[in-house]
Amino acid sequence: MSEKKPGFFRRMFSVLGGKKKEAAPPAPQAEKSPPPAEPAPEPVAEKPAPATEKKPPEKKKASAAKKTPAAKSAQKPAPPKKTPTPEPEKRAEKPPAPKAEETPAPAEPTQPEEPPQEEKRGWLSRLRQGLSKSSNSLTGGIAAIFTRRKLDAEALQELEDILIQADLGIDMAERITERLAGGRYEKGIDPQEVRRILAEEVAQVLKPVEKPFEIAPEHRPFVVLVVGVNGSGKTTTIGKLAAIARAEGHSVLLAAGDTFRAAAVEQLGVWAKRAGASFVSRDTGADAAALAYDAVQQAREENIDIVFIDTAGRLQNKTALMDELAKIVRVVKKLDENAPHAVLLVLDATTGQNAVRQTEVFTQVAGVTGLIMTKLDGTARGGILVAIAERFGLPVHAIGVGEGIDDLQPFDAAAFARAIAGLEEEREDAA
Repeated sequence: MSEKKPGFFRRMFSVLGGKKKEAAPPAPQAEKSPPPAEPAPEPVAEKPAPATEKKPPEKKKASAAKKTPAAKSAQKPAPPKKTPTPEPEKRAEKPPAPKAEETPAPAEPTQPEEPPQEEKRGWLSRLRQGLSKSSNSLTGGIAAIFTRRKLDAEALQELEDILIQADLGIDMAERITERLAGGRYEKGIDPQEVRRILAEEVAQVLKPVEKPFEIAPEHRPFVVLVVGVNGSGKTTTIGKLAAIARAEGHSVLLAAGDTFRAAAVEQLGVWAKRAGASFVSRDTGADAAALAYDAVQQAREENIDIVFIDTAGRLQNKTALMDELAKIVRVVKKLDENAPHAVLLVLDATTGQNAVRQTEVFTQVAGVTGLIMTKLDGTARGGILVAIAERFGLPVHAIGVGEGIDDLQPFDAAAFARAIAGLEEEREDAA
């Protein structure tokens, strides 16, 4: 387990040159303090074992003493039990010591080998469950169209409508219907084959944008600006990314740039404590650009690796707020002309087609370099990620299908494509 998590985290934070690989152990050690606690009781059980061999005569004396005063009263044997209470309890536990030796010794060495497989299956299961609303809508519609029916113009039109309703985009819908029509017109077709074609087309679009979040070691601190609209999950996503980065051995500073909401500052502060990261904040209503400047300056003085700057949720149609975001970018560049080194746009999948407009505007104002899509488990229109990827070609670093830290995972195009097409079981079997 101690090797699996760091290797797993590096899928999202791949350091160019591998500078931070040696620093990975500290986080796993903190998390896995319980495992050493389990082997500890074993040596303790072995040491008292000889004690039990020497003290059986004492047990016999105690038993004999109990038989003699038993005739006098049943209350008198109770006081002797209070003074040597720890000894009789341990003696009672030590006779079944062979049982403890049988279970822990073989069970513990086998456990470290199994968890990695359970983690992978757990994520595929969560991904499948998270995309169930989208996949059920698609697969249900496909089955209704093509079960015991020939492929004709009407069936293709119905399929195209279903794909567009899932927010996969008009271009994607047309490509799939054209591919189906070739050589199959007026013939029966298996719904499973339609789903396979859907998965292949989706994967073909998503594979080029499946990119890990790279932290270039030549930029220190590596400044990450996180943007998005209200409710998209920016603050929570920053907290999760900070925890992942800390687990990889990076030093992290979180800057609470959403100075308009006290709750956002408090929430980010809680995440900073959990992750063991430094934290910078100001009073409500303070200048967000000035805070960002101070945060980067502090990170340079303290030789911190990564700075995550949270920003206030801005609607893409609010010109004044978007201008303020542009100001943050300008101010940060005064300290480092290459900063911010990454601009992550957090998108809420439940917003549907509005996410396309958000991507367009935030890219123009802040120069978005990568996407993280959250709340895919809360919508039946998860295909919006496909439409955005096809239109903008921006890297997709991670996706979220739940509130837990493990529910934010590096983006896997093939897994996503098969899950949304309802072919996740075949993927697991093939694996």
